[in-house]
Amino acid sequence: MISGYPLYLLGRLGQFALVVFIGINIAFIVTHATPIDPVEQSIAAATQFGSTSPEAIALMRQSLRELYGLEGDLAEQYVAFWRRVAVGDFGPSLSAFPTPVSVLIGRALPWTVSLLVVSTLLTWALGNLLGGLAGYYAKNRTLRLAGLLAMAFHPIPYYIVAFLLLIVFGYLWPVLPISGGYKMNMTRDWSWEFIGSLLSHAILPVCSLALVGLGGWFMGMRSLVSNIVTEDYVTYAELGGVKRGRILGSYVMRNALVPQVTGLAMSLGAIFNGAIITEQVFGYPGVGTLLVSAVHVGDYSLVLGITTVSIVAVSLAVLLIDLLYPLLDPRVKVR
Repeated sequence: MISGYPLYLLGRLGQFALVVFIGINIAFIVTHATPIDPVEQSIAAATQFGSTSPEAIALMRQSLRELYGLEGDLAEQYVAFWRRVAVGDFGPSLSAFPTPVSVLIGRALPWTVSLLVVSTLLTWALGNLLGGLAGYYAKNRTLRLAGLLAMAFHPIPYYIVAFLLLIVFGYLWPVLPISGGYKMNMTRDWSWEFIGSLLSHAILPVCSLALVGLGGWFMGMRSLVSNIVTEDYVTYAELGGVKRGRILGSYVMRNALVPQVTGLAMSLGAIFNGAIITEQVFGYPGVGTLLVSAVHVGDYSLVLGITTVSIVAVSLAVLLIDLLYPLLDPRVKVR
């Protein structure tokens, strides 16, 4: 009989598979429910500058339906769609025909992943650190001020913070680039000049995401630590002469981080939504900018491909965090 961590692992893998299956099915239903017909739109774009014979249009329509996986009834399209998902083939892009959707996503995905990883880890680490210190050293004025600033940005939408940063550092005090992923006409290599350009262009998008998310982690960690410091084992450690730094790190912060790790997994999807808007504001060449462009031009295949990849990526990130969870809370193995 399977028990302990293997049972926990099987349960999380089952949840991962179920979430991905349901999410991709919803994406399929939504995209097929839209009034936009990618085949007819492609034909209209191809024939707008001249007349074409009905035979050529019919042949073009048949070929495009094969390319977009729209042959047959809805059930046949559903089976063909899952076959493509299994091999990562979403067909050609309508807006960048005949470039495959997988190629476009492959170009944009590293930008979004790097932006999300940096902003998420920075926000989570800094918010928990400041919140833990503020909860343990409750009378420290500097930490109180940091808490007020963090909570002031928390209720502001991502795009408002992005616009504020763009105005301040792009126009009032133009010291940072406000558009693109790197300097134009620069060779993409691993030179220090190119890396520096990447970092400078990422500062404002990362800051816009980090400033909004910082307050939530700060308030959550401060509340947890404020409750933990009243526990008996913390009081006994203080009376026993244990150094306050060790009490904070080993007895207080470690116990308070357990629910914060769960919160990190749950917040990944919301952060991705914010990244879409932020990338569009700063013209960052990630999946968010690609998705907005695809929606504007009605690129059916590209929208479906980006949605599917996003569902899998977020679910996989949540799965990895869930698998690391027992390392912080050994009680999970028993469950």
